Parts: sequence; C-alpha cells; structure tokens
Amino acid sequence: MKFGFCVMADIDEIGFFNHAETLGYDSVWVADSQALFSDCYAVLALAAKQTKTLRIGPGTAICGTRIPPVQVAAMATLNRIAPGRVFLGIGTGNTALRTMGQKPMKIADFSAYLRVLAALLRGETVDYTFNGVTSPIKMLMHETRNMNLLPRIPLYVSGFGPRAMALAGEHGDGLVFAIPPRGVPVGQAMGHVRQGAARTGRGMDGFRNAALVNAVLLEKGEKADSDRVKAMIGPNIMASVYYFYDTVHERGIEPPPFLRRIWEPYCALVSQTPPEYRHFRTHEYHYMQTHPGELELIDEQIIRDCCLVGTAEELIEQIRTLENDGLEELIFATGNDAKWRFAADFSREVMARL
Repeated sequence: MKFGFCVMADIDEIGFFNHAETLGYDSVWVADSQALFSDCYAVLALAAKQTKTLRIGPGTAICGTRIPPVQVAAMATLNRIAPGRVFLGIGTGNTALRTMGQKPMKIADFSAYLRVLAALLRGETVDYTFNGVTSPIKMLMHETRNMNLLPRIPLYVSGFGPRAMALAGEHGDGLVFAIPPRGVPVGQAMGHVRQGAARTGRGMDGFRNAALVNAVLLEKGEKADSDRVKAMIGPNIMASVYYFYDTVHERGIEPPPFLRRIWEPYCALVSQTPPEYRHFRTHEYHYMQTHPGELELIDEQIIRDCCLVGTAEELIEQIRTLENDGLEELIFATGNDAKWRFAADFSREVMARL
C-alpha cells in the first residue's frame, strides 16, 4: 500500500511537500479549483523544485476549465522539472465548476476529452474539435526543450460512478475513486474499469488504483467526536454533504442513508442564503473550514460513516483489509493545518508498522 495526501493548492504552504517526503509518503496530489485555491500548476512547479522523490500531480485537474493541450503542456513542463515523478489526475470538475454555478462535464464529453488528452500525453497526433473546427493536433516541441512527454506521464481518471470508472479503463493508466459509504468496494470499481478496458481491447498491466479518503488517527482514550477530531475532519465531512446537496436537488432523489439524519437541518442552513448565491455557500469552504452551525451537525456516527477512524492498531487492520481487497494507494484529503500533525503521527504510528 502506498500513502499520499490530497491538499488544497496553497502557494504559501510549499513546505508541506518536503514534510510529506521526509516522512516517507509516496505522493501529494493538489486540488484544482480556480475560485478557491492557488493555481495548482504554480504550486506543483514550486513543489517539483523542492522535492527529490515525491510523486506529484493535480488531484484532480479539471477538464472543464482547461482544454487538453493546455493540460498536457502544463504536465510536460512539470515533467521537465521532475522527470518521472509527475502524474495527471483528471476529473469532470464538481467543485471548480459549481463555484461558478455550472454543472460538471457530462460523461460523453468527458470521454471525448480523455480520448484527446491520452493521445497527446503519448505524443500522438489526434483529431480535436475546438470552436466547431476539427483539426489534427499534437504537442510540437516536447523532446529537447520547453517540455517533455518522456518519461511517460501516467493519467489517473477520477471516477465516482460506473461510467466514469469504465472511462478510466478505456483511456487511463489509473483510477481515483471513493470507497464506501460514498463510493464502492475496490473489486466493484475495478470491475467497471475492466469493462472499459475491454471496449478498446486494452490490457490492465500496470494499471493503478487510488482511493481518496478521510482518515482520523485517535489518541489513546479519545472519542471519535472529540473537539480535536471535529475541527480536523469536519470540513472533509461537509465537503461530502455539499456534493450530495447538488446531486439530490438536481436529480430529485433521496440523500444517501449516512446523511439522512442531518439532511433537513443542513438544508435549513443553506436556505438562509438567497438562491442565486447558494453555489457560493455550498462550496466556498471546500475541505478548509465549516460554516456556522455545520459542526453541530457532525456526530460520532457520521464521522465513522465518512472516515477511516481508529487507533493505530485499528487503522492498521482496516488498511490491511483494503489492501487484501486490491487497493493500491490511499490518498488522505486535507485542507487545514491539522495535516502537518496527522502526517507525522500516521507515519510514525501506522506506516512504520505496516
């Protein structure tokens, strides 16, 4: 099992990359959301210059805000700074687009985007339609100066549903997904990936999977809903609530079981904001902090529903189970200062014993 972090892009916290590398973590993924965070590629460029072994990349870059050749140029530039240590995580852009009142890219458009993106990353020429005009494109200068496509840059596709997971198999080198309760078991996710790979006759050799998770390492005798835990993990839990708030209202469906206890009180909080500004209210603190009244909704049950939580011994057992199920990498999502201590504690008390 490999371990990494997904951090919110912060140009003033480049030191965390060195911190994670020194502690033995394999990767740091950087969130891409133009209305909330520093530019992810600027952050990654600085991180690339200051690290030696750490794998780094967007976690995930947003296809709806950058066209494929722009993504590839940014990644190939990073690959020149830190050759062989970069990867591209790509997603449809839930938060990045919803902060502008827009919906994430549709699956059919995502598939078309990935087809072009994957070909460009391989150095191929591919037909691309832009502004209604279709032309062959390729990355023109990527061998001797400016940017490099070699060593090859792995493409991780973010997939939280069956169709997106299948696209990872069809176009990608890896899958980023969520395990239960928000997501699906590892075997089920990889089943969708294999179906996608079969559509194009691709093999699965070298394909990787990584789960984006929330994690809590409890101190001796500490309750799962202690003030420390709620302050650390509360923004993560609310990020899941924000995600489902949009999904439930757009599709006219029931909220997932693990959120039903708090659903009406949460919707009442959101209703205090005028409708035309609610896309600000439901996404502006993504993984970083909570709005007034939100921490009061978080109890031990929802923490356990949304997180890997336990003492070091309990987390070790949970991780070994996930590893036996076929999970290859755990990415700890984090957006506040608690990540510094968590990274050190988890490395010392859990990673060192696995």
